[in-house]
Amino acid sequence: MNLFEVRIHGRGGQGVLSAAEMLSVAVFLEGNFAQAIPNFGSERMGAPVRAYCRFSDREIRSREPVIEPNALIIQDATLINQAETFAGISDDAWVLINSSRDLEELGIERYIRNISPARICVVDATGLARKHIGKPIPNAGLLGGFAAITGLLKFESVEQAIMQKFSGPVGKGNVKAALEAYSQLVASAEHASA
Repeated sequence: MNLFEVRIHGRGGQGVLSAAEMLSVAVFLEGNFAQAIPNFGSERMGAPVRAYCRFSDREIRSREPVIEPNALIIQDATLINQAETFAGISDDAWVLINSSRDLEELGIERYIRNISPARICVVDATGLARKHIGKPIPNAGLLGGFAAITGLLKFESVEQAIMQKFSGPVGKGNVKAALEAYSQLVASAEHASA
């Protein structure tokens, strides 16, 4: 596996840093090298937050912020119109957006016009979190979605990473949210290719 870099955008309180940590643990569980790197300014609830995750089959020496991500996870759709959200994204990158609205309603065509529609996915991870854990924290659902769209991780690794981070009913609820997001996006990809 070549170096793969993920940039996660969200707001304080949405579990952005936990998402990067759980993603790196899931990658590590599959026998690869991984690192999670937080990047935030003020640490107040609702402030824009970024985190990064890198993984590879070789040791990773860089600790810099991810400038040109292979995948972009947007945990809060209100950040879509901020210039830095789509900065450095390549035409073959994956984009996963947490929203109950579809791509047309989100109005992001100008940012993603050169990216294949098959690489841009939307899932209502906040809705799934409310359903399964009773809180609007979308990180676990988006990890399930990431595994589904990229095919880089087994869902079992995501499940184990979530259960290492959260225990008891919260862990199980987060796994259910992740599995539902995973299933929705796998079904959507199968429908699109049919």
